[in-house]
This record gives sequence, structure tokens and C-alpha cells, in this order.
Amino acid sequence: MALYAIIVAVCLVFWTQVRVDYDIIDYLPDTAASTVAIDTLREEYEGGIPNCRVMIRDTDVPGALRYKEALRGIDGVTDVSWLDDAADMDVPLETLPKDTLETYYKDGNALFSVTIAEDDRRVQTIADIRALVGDDNCVVGSTVEIADSVTQTVSQVRIVAIIAVLYVFFILTLTTNSFAEPFLVLISIGIAIVINSGTNLIFGTISFVSNAAGAVLQLAVSLDYSVFLIHSFEDALKETDDKQEAMVQALCRSTVSILSSGLTTVIGFLALCMMRFRIGPDMGLVLAKGVFFSLLTVFTFSPALVLTFYDRMVKTRHRMLVPSFDRFARISLRFMIPMVLIFSIIVGPAFLASRQCKYYYGASHIFGLNTQLGRDKQEVETIFGKRDTYVLMVPRGDFVTEKKLSDELKSIRQVKSILSYVDNAGETIPTDYVPEGTRAKLLSPHYSRLVITVEEEVEGDDAFALVEQIRAAAEAFYPGAWHLAGTGVSTTDLRDTIVQDTVRVNVVSVGAVFITLLFSFHSLSLPILLVAAIEGAIFINMGIPYFKDQYVFYMAYLIISSIQLGATVDYAILFTDNYVTNRKTMPKRAAIHKTVEDCTVSVITSGSAIIVVGYLMGYVCTHGLISQLGSFLGRGAVCSVIIVLFALPGMLYLLDGVIRRTTKGANFVKGA
Repeated sequence: MALYAIIVAVCLVFWTQVRVDYDIIDYLPDTAASTVAIDTLREEYEGGIPNCRVMIRDTDVPGALRYKEALRGIDGVTDVSWLDDAADMDVPLETLPKDTLETYYKDGNALFSVTIAEDDRRVQTIADIRALVGDDNCVVGSTVEIADSVTQTVSQVRIVAIIAVLYVFFILTLTTNSFAEPFLVLISIGIAIVINSGTNLIFGTISFVSNAAGAVLQLAVSLDYSVFLIHSFEDALKETDDKQEAMVQALCRSTVSILSSGLTTVIGFLALCMMRFRIGPDMGLVLAKGVFFSLLTVFTFSPALVLTFYDRMVKTRHRMLVPSFDRFARISLRFMIPMVLIFSIIVGPAFLASRQCKYYYGASHIFGLNTQLGRDKQEVETIFGKRDTYVLMVPRGDFVTEKKLSDELKSIRQVKSILSYVDNAGETIPTDYVPEGTRAKLLSPHYSRLVITVEEEVEGDDAFALVEQIRAAAEAFYPGAWHLAGTGVSTTDLRDTIVQDTVRVNVVSVGAVFITLLFSFHSLSLPILLVAAIEGAIFINMGIPYFKDQYVFYMAYLIISSIQLGATVDYAILFTDNYVTNRKTMPKRAAIHKTVEDCTVSVITSGSAIIVVGYLMGYVCTHGLISQLGSFLGRGAVCSVIIVLFALPGMLYLLDGVIRRTTKGANFVKGA
């Protein structure tokens, strides 16, 4: 216990040093075309890609120019582009090309393209910009999404964690027979969470998804480990008065069950490491490490904690506050066959529906209209339309070819303006005649840069097609020698990357859990049955958005498949393990009744914790991806609990003969 006190103190310090990355694009593979383009852009130019747009309402041209200079003076702003960078301001506005003019100035509203340094200052930079322009004007863009994620997610996740702990304490008080036991369980889990969070320092930086969901998910999925150990300890005390000997017996009896449960959860999380999109490995390693530390504390810290405070447990004993589940078991028996039939009917359409959902692949819809950013984005798009900015880099020197490429790009319907050397200075003007400040923005030692403003969403079929069209045009003029970067470009690569991850992650997670169950039960049929039950729950969970005509963040869809399998297959394992044990002394109907009666408390305790944590994340968090991930987790746990308590009993009942013949050492009792 003293050793753990030292470790926790050290890990609390380490926890504060762990950096959190809120930019989804950072987790693309290093070999992705857009990642290579961004790296090249950073090497060649001081300013990056415009990542913020600021709209000033009701202003004239002189007022807009004053705002431009004020924005340029904010710490963290590396570049500001407006109409004066794309057109001659000495001529009347009416004579300028309409597309160029309305890209930057429309109906008395000025829209600035701002480039903000991608470092730790950006949160303060966005705050300074908002302070400058006021609440009546709008600030949008990918870096604003990141800044808002930083400022909002941390406080919202803290609220989720506090409520989750209070709920877990409440449910443990109901389902245990000592008021001290919930404290001991939460202390054990809390130490594991602190150690896991502190040791995240070995990664240097973790994703915002892991940071937001890691601690509360670890709490929810490892809740029953300590409870199971304590119950085994109390059973052992019925056979001996020696507390230490009873704990030894409890560890001997519970180790296999706890490890089997923990191992399937770890495997489900580690399957995320098969993703090329690196948020998967990030989250998989953080969560798997969390379960490992939960298991470690259960086997090394919890026994010492329980023995130390056992007298307190005895003094605070109370009767079970939840009633017997005998009546519930009778209801489950009555409906188990119809539930198997219903499950069999809906699982096929649910599977097909889960493959037909409409998806968001990037971060463009992370914040809804209930947030300031969501409202600002809608107002900017209402006036200026849906806009995105791409940066195309081509080899420097051949301005004639560059001009032909620019003309080709301008013929694309969505391209509204191009800021480049050949478009603003001309292909015949020697570079020495152009001011150094302007030249440095567009020309680097090796590349010429074309900043392309397009009237298109950041993602969607039309946006993806536009990116491919621009890439094809660049390839035609500069084969293999160009780079294209931008939010829409990265989102296109993001779509291609994570879609390829789907089959790999699902096959690995299901296959690994199946093999684990195969060795745990020494059975050919039970692993198939359990995986089918939980996978069916996953299909139902992920098929519901299709029938609700709801867009799904593809990352949430991909991540939740592994998490729901890893987190809830434990319920099916617990139920089946109890059934096989009961079946050795009882006929199958009585064994089902006894199993439902005995397991319901454990399933509801752990399952309700995941349900509450999930729905809390869905309700409290304004970050769309985290919110949807939480909602899917909560609904998925509901589906899994219902199937385990109502459909799985019927499956075991109907397939009892098959299970007996395909399970080593089944020794099921015969007769009625």
C-alpha cells in the first residue's frame, strides 16, 4: 500500500505533463499525400494553410483594411489575406470580377482568410481574435474547432467523470451488502485510473478522444473486477476464519474469471491498433493499458486494501437493497424463446442497415448549432456560401506552365479565386520586381504556391470529387512533382484511410475474442454463440442511425464496434460460465432460471455504469465526435444487456444439446 501511494503521487505529477492533441488531421498516416504536402509546405513557407475565417459585418473597405492590420498584429497570427491581396484596390469595386470580389467582400461584409500558427498558443490566439471582433462578428475554421475543443471538452469531461463516480457509488451501495465496500472498490479503480493517466506520458501526446473517454471508460469496464474479488473473499470466509487464508483462496478462485474477462476487454481495445488512422492505436493502447492496470491493482492492491479495512466492512454491513431476481428470472424464461425469434429476425436487417449509414469522415460537423462556432459557421455560409481553401505547390520556375494550370483550375465550377504569382504579378514579370513580402508568400526556393478558394463543403461526395479533379489537373501539368494541402484534401485522405481500416479492425477484434473464448470454455460452439450475440447487439446499435436518417461520424462507428465488443462480451461470458456450471447439477430450464437470478445483479451493475457513462458523454459533451461516441456506447450497452438477459438464455436453452456435444468436460445432467 505504501508502494502504491508513492506510485500514485508520481503519476499525478506525470498526468499534468501529458499533452493532448485535438487535431484529427494530425493522426493521418505519415505517408498520406496530404500529410506529405503539409510537411513540405511547412518546410518551404513560413506561413501555413489558411485555417481560420473571420467575418466582419457592416464595414466599408477602409474599415476592413484596418481590421486586417489589427488581425495581423495578434500574437499567433502568421498571415491575413483579403481582397487587396487578390485584386487592385485602386479601381472601383464594381469593375472587379464578381467571383473574386464576393470571395472576400459581399453586401458590406468582409471575410478574411487567416493563418494561425499550429502550436499551444492557438487557444489564446482565437480568444484574442474574438475579443477584437466582438460577439456580433464571426470566427470559424479548423483551428477554431480545435481551440473550442480544448476549452470546452476538458470541463465537460470533468462533469461526466463526477456524475459517473456518483452513479457508480450509488449502484454499488444498492448491490453490495456493506457501506464501506463501494469506497474500497472506487479507491482501487481510482488508483488504476491515476496510474494509467500518468503513464500516458510514455506516449508524449495522446488524442483528445483518449483523453476524454479513457478514464470514464476504464471506470465503467473494470468496475466488476474488485467487486468479484470481494465477493469471492466473503465466500471463502464461510470456510475459514483466517482472513489472509480466505484472501488467498479468493485470489485462487477468481483469478481465471477476472483474467478471462479482462483479456477479452483488452483484446477488443487492442484491435484498434490495427487502424492506419492513428487515433485508433492511440485509443487502443490507452484503454488496453488502463484495463491492465485495473487488473494489476485488483490482484496486488485490492487484497491489501480489503484486509486492512475488513473490520470497517463488517461494521457497516446492511441487508441487500435490491430485491431477489427470482421473479425477473421467471419473466426471462417466459420470453426467452420469442426473444430469440425476434433477435433472429432483426439482426439481418440491422446488419445491412449498419452498412448503409450516412457518414461524416472529418471534423467539419463536429460542433452543432447549439454552440457559438456552429452558429458562426452557419451565418458565414449564409452570406458567402460554403468555402474551403486549398494550397497547391508546383515546382518553381516554369511560369508559362503554371499559368496554363491556373487557367485549367479556373475552369472548374467550384473554383472561385486563385492567389498565385502568375495570377497576381503575371507570368512575364521578373521576380525581382515583386516586393519581397509578397514574393515570399507565393514563391519558395523550390515551389510556387497557388492558394485556391473553392465554393464547396469541406467534405461530402462533391468535395471529394473536387479534390480528385484538382489532383488530376496538377498531375497532368506536373507529373509526380506537385503537392496539394487543405482541410478538404486531408478529409479526403482521412476517408480513404479509415474506410480501409474497417474490415481489418473488425476481423481482428472478432477473431481474437473468438480464440480467447475458445481456450476459456474449451468449446467449439460457445465462442460462436457469444460472439454472435454481442455482434448482433453491435449491428442493432449501429443500424439504428440508418432508420433515424442520422449522419454518423465514421470514426465513432469504427471505434465503437471494438469498444462495445470488448466492454460487453464480459456479460455474455459471465452468464454462459454460470450456465455451464449450473447445468452440471440441474436440468437446462432450472439452470437458466438459476443463472438469470444469479447474474442479473452483476450484469446490471456493470452494464448500467457503461450506459450512464455513455449517455452522459452524449448529453454533456458539445464535441460531436465524443458526444456521438458516448451515445453509441450507452445505446450499445443497452442492446447488449437486453440480449444477454433475454435472448442469450433462449439460445443456450435451444442449443443445449449442441453445447454439450462440443464442449470438453461439459458433464451436463440428464433428465428433467
